[in-house]
Amino acid sequence: MSFLDYLIANRADVLAKTVEHLFLVGTSVGIAVFIGIPTGILLTRREALRKPIIGFVNVIQTIPSLALFGFLIPVPLIGGIGARTAIVALSAYALLPIVRNTYEGIRGIDPAVRESGVAMGMTDAQLLREVEFPLALGVIVRCGRPRRVHFPGNLHGEQPGDPGGRDSGGTPGSCSRRRPGFPGTQALALAPRVRAWPGAGRTGQGRLISAVLLAALALHGCGGERRPLVVGSKNFTEQSLLGEILAGWIEHTTEIPVQSRLHLGGTFICHQALLGGGIDLYVEYTGTAFTAILQHPPITNPDSVRRAVASEYGRRWAAEWSAPLGFENTFAILVRRSTADSLNLRTISDVVPHAKRWTAGFGYEFTEREDGLPGLELLYGLRFGRDPRLMDLGLLYRALANGLVDLVAGNSTDGQIAALDLVMLEDDRRYFPPYEAAPVVGAAALERYPELRGVLRQLAGRLDTEEMRAMNRAVDVEGRDFRQVAREWIERELRDDPVHP
Repeated sequence: MSFLDYLIANRADVLAKTVEHLFLVGTSVGIAVFIGIPTGILLTRREALRKPIIGFVNVIQTIPSLALFGFLIPVPLIGGIGARTAIVALSAYALLPIVRNTYEGIRGIDPAVRESGVAMGMTDAQLLREVEFPLALGVIVRCGRPRRVHFPGNLHGEQPGDPGGRDSGGTPGSCSRRRPGFPGTQALALAPRVRAWPGAGRTGQGRLISAVLLAALALHGCGGERRPLVVGSKNFTEQSLLGEILAGWIEHTTEIPVQSRLHLGGTFICHQALLGGGIDLYVEYTGTAFTAILQHPPITNPDSVRRAVASEYGRRWAAEWSAPLGFENTFAILVRRSTADSLNLRTISDVVPHAKRWTAGFGYEFTEREDGLPGLELLYGLRFGRDPRLMDLGLLYRALANGLVDLVAGNSTDGQIAALDLVMLEDDRRYFPPYEAAPVVGAAALERYPELRGVLRQLAGRLDTEEMRAMNRAVDVEGRDFRQVAREWIERELRDDPVHP
């Protein structure tokens, strides 16, 4: 009987066992994640609990699967032979890597990143949700060191003499980037049944096909696919659009596998994610890198700023700046049109006589950056009557339009400026440096995908200020999905490009 004939003759049983297997694995992994990730987070906040809890889940990992099954049978509400006992045992075996990787991932984040979050006024919950967990996610799901993996077959009641009823050691599923256990467990669950079909023992055909199945799935789960390129972004609309444009352009023009990790946080979080390998590239602004990251005082020459950031990023972090995308997004000091008209305000200097009676609103970063509020106040002699209100960038424009604040620092390409009839004041003393948008790429990504340099050069100069402002407006004012807006821009550019018809 051939393999195909066997599957056809026993299709009902094969299908039922496959569905049962997927249910057991999926449920067990879900339970382990539900328990393991919060436990790992707890250990980062309660260091005294680390040794006893890690020790306990380590002990579970050392118990042979059949022995654990025997221990669980008499336990009330769990006991017996069946799916319930198997799920409990499998969930227990999966806890150790999840708890440990969650703890290591969060504890391994650069302390400077946490300090930046605290300095921006984040609570512990916000720090965990918006900074620590996104940066640690790659560690939580990464390929771990080879470890013993236990499968549903071990807990289905196979006899000890059954070749498929034993622990199988390190497996393809143990290092797959896909959901833990799926490719490898499916292969090993099928293997004993393949070897058991009629005639397999006499001819050795079953062993051969089993070996082929396992080898194919090993390649598929552990290295058959290239590690995806991870595109990141900061946490405002324009950055989400730019991240989606980068990811979509690479997907449309190359065979490089791409993942998006958008809306990560502010400048320092994205920078640390790039250095730590959490992301491979994102769009940064030259003036932001020059002042906020490299801590240089602002200068106004675009070429000088561009050369400086390219040189220092390469020397200090082996990161590479691609050519600018074609637009600049500078800080915009904004007031309501009614205020500008009544007080005849045209420049930032015009604000100085009125500032003592005003309340300003700023993003968290702006109050701390080298090119932010301290230098602006010093150069212009600005003195506001009250401490500025600190809020997320997306809320500033509405707060200004609704009269909650009198002046804000926004972004010059934001679509809400025109929609809310706000006025951008001229930087008459040329305080702000140039902020050209350009992709920044980590060295490891360029080593994996050397063709990436050429792909990013294709985007140089393609996106002007008006197009960027229109896309921002489509998302923020018209309520459109940023992915669709970015996709339309990519399709339009590719349609008009003779190189990519």
